[in-house]
Amino acid sequence: MIAVWLETILDIISIICLAGGLFFLFVGTVGLLRFPDVYNRLHATTKCDTLGAGLILLSLALQSTPAVGIRLALLIIFILITNPTAAHVIARAAFKTGTKPLEHRGGSDDRGA
Repeated sequence: MIAVWLETILDIISIICLAGGLFFLFVGTVGLLRFPDVYNRLHATTKCDTLGAGLILLSLALQSTPAVGIRLALLIIFILITNPTAAHVIARAAFKTGTKPLEHRGGSDDRGA
């Protein structure tokens, strides 16, 4: 009886992680399409893709055997290290080639700071 409850709780946690991961990947995609320059796009995609992929892999790790779960945990650590590093390299290359960030021109959301 307790094993059934624990399995149900594990399934619920896994579904929540999967839904959260899909949400963050979707938000990162929207940010990639909506933001105006390379720096804003990198910020949106790096944060959201790292968290989204981590949550999805965590969901898979909760549903797998311990041996596969350890491999997925190592993959999460690898993504946590490489994704921000790659974004930093891309931003640095954009900066060194002279790509300027877009300046705020004011508009309806300008609060007169």
